[in-house]
Amino acid sequence: MDTTRIMAIVAQFVASGLALQVASAQLPGVRRIDLQRHDLSVPGREVIQVRVEIDPAVPATKHWHPGEEIIYVLEGSLEYQVEGKPPVTLKAGDVLFIPARTIHAARNVGTGPGAELATYVVEKGQPLTVLVK
Repeated sequence: MDTTRIMAIVAQFVASGLALQVASAQLPGVRRIDLQRHDLSVPGREVIQVRVEIDPAVPATKHWHPGEEIIYVLEGSLEYQVEGKPPVTLKAGDVLFIPARTIHAARNVGTGPGAELATYVVEKGQPLTVLVK
């Protein structure tokens, strides 16, 4: 994503009072690698697929998405805290579904690399991630 587009997105959502995670640089120890983004046949919806890499011992950051998140753990041992449910620890090959606008957080509880394939079915034009304080 180019700098001009990032700045436009930041300006749009700061003006609306939302906290937005624009780049992984804001969260040390977490890297988001955009893989693909496509409009869906459902008006106003798009699918975004991202590889998320989380270093061990990085604190979990609570957030939500404007649509569903489907997670497939690629490597490591990741703990997910989903609002209204007890924490669950998943390993490579495990999956998790997070409903739209559900506050959640993930952290790497292992000693090595942790990564997930995150697929989002979200409202087009909304921030992908909204941080919760």
